[in-house]
Amino acid sequence: MIEVGSTLPEAVFSILQDGEIKNPNTGTLFSEKKVVLFAVPGAFTPTCSVSHLPGYIALADKIKAQGVDAIICIAVNDAFVMDAWGKSQNADEIMMLADGNGTFAQLIGLDMDTDAFGGIRSIRYSMIVEDGVVRALNVEDPGRFEVSDAETILKQL
Repeated sequence: MIEVGSTLPEAVFSILQDGEIKNPNTGTLFSEKKVVLFAVPGAFTPTCSVSHLPGYIALADKIKAQGVDAIICIAVNDAFVMDAWGKSQNADEIMMLADGNGTFAQLIGLDMDTDAFGGIRSIRYSMIVEDGVVRALNVEDPGRFEVSDAETILKQL
């Protein structure tokens, strides 16, 4: 599992922008930037939609006021699903990033196999990344939502 002080591995993601699929990589998203990244097991799932994403939406201005360049929500879903979920939640200040086949989650060791539910998914976590290096990491125990919330990240900034 990735640790504080580790550099994020090179990976390619998907995002829907202006009706087109774009494929930014780790360098594009994190180099020379301070980024809050949080992962959810899946878009439109209960805890993710009721608590996790809404918390970051509510505190986006306060988080960005701490010198954060971007807040990124990532899930093992496709870019169309992530875009639709972001729009349904009014997540205008959050970049809704797709880790389509779970490669990034696997590379950082924060993946889980949910079997018939949805295959490989991301474990719920949050991190602060500065210039591609993890400065804070909050990984949830299975079935929990206690340490990866927006309030915790705001306190760590």
